[in-house]
Amino acid sequence: MVKVPEIFGSKVFNDDVMKERLPKPAYKALKATIENGESLDSDMANAVAHAMKEWAIEMGCTHYTHWFQPLTGVTAEKHDSFITPDGDGKVIMTFAGKELIKGEPDASSFPSGGIRATFEARGYTAWDPTSPAFAKDGTLYIPTAFASYTGEVLDKKTPLLRSMERLSNEAIRILKFFGKDNVKRVITNVGPEQEYFLIDKAMYDARPDLIYTGRTLFGAKAPKGQELDDHYFGSIKTRVKDFMAELDRELWSYGILAKTKHNEVAPSQHEIAPIFTTTNVAVDHNELMMEILKKTAEKFDLV
Repeated sequence: MVKVPEIFGSKVFNDDVMKERLPKPAYKALKATIENGESLDSDMANAVAHAMKEWAIEMGCTHYTHWFQPLTGVTAEKHDSFITPDGDGKVIMTFAGKELIKGEPDASSFPSGGIRATFEARGYTAWDPTSPAFAKDGTLYIPTAFASYTGEVLDKKTPLLRSMERLSNEAIRILKFFGKDNVKRVITNVGPEQEYFLIDKAMYDARPDLIYTGRTLFGAKAPKGQELDDHYFGSIKTRVKDFMAELDRELWSYGILAKTKHNEVAPSQHEIAPIFTTTNVAVDHNELMMEILKKTAEKFDLV
C-alpha cells in the first residue's frame, strides 16, 4: 500500500528538511533569500552546502550536479563527486558554499549564437535557491541558471526568473494604486500538463520514423482512429495503469504534484496534469516529469 504523505517529497531537500538540518541563522537567511531575494553570505552558504551534502550522502549520493536548461530543448548536467584528498592517500566528502552557488561547465558545445570562440567557452551556472534541490540516481541535483562569462543568457530559466520578477514588480505597483501597500511580492503559478503516447517497445523499434523524429512520418491510418472517441476517458488498460501507478509514485517522491491521469482521445494517447505551483518550480518539475515518463516507460517495455 502506497502511503502518499510519507513518500511525497522524500527525495527533495525541501523546507521540512532545511528546518530540521540547518542551524537557525542559516535557515532564516536561506528563507529570506528564497522569499525576498536577499543575498546569502559565504558563511550561511557554507552551512547550507554542508547540510545539503550530509542529507544527499544519506540519500545514497556520491556526486552533485548543477542542473540547467540550455537552449537545446532538454536539460543538462555535469556530475562532480564530493571527494577531496585528505593528504594521507584517502579522501573526505566535502561540499562548499562556493560549489553550491556557482559552477563552471564547459559551454563550447551549447547553442550560444556565436558569442564566444571555443577557447573562450566559459559558461557559468548560478544556483536558483527558489527551486529545491533533490536526490536522483546517486546524485544531488541543484537547479541553476546558465550564463556566459560576459553575462549573456544561455538558458531558458534566466528569462523566466526575470519575467517572474518583472510581473511581481508591476503587480505590486498596481496593488499599491488600489491601497494595498503591505504587499512585498506577487507569485505567479503555472501547471503544465503533459499529453503523451505510449507505444510498445517492439513496435517502436520497428519504426525508424518514431526512433529518429519521435513522430509518425509514414504508414497507413489506424483501422480505428478517433471516430467514436471511446478511448477518451475510457477504462485504463492494466499495463498502462501499472505504468501510471509507478509514474505517480516516482513523481510524488520528487515533490511533483501529479493530480490527474486519464486516456486521451487518440488510441495510445494519455494525459497527466499537476496542481499549479510557483512558475519556475513548475517548469523544473515539468522537465523532470518528461524524463521520468521516459524512464518509467522502459520498465514496462514501453516508449
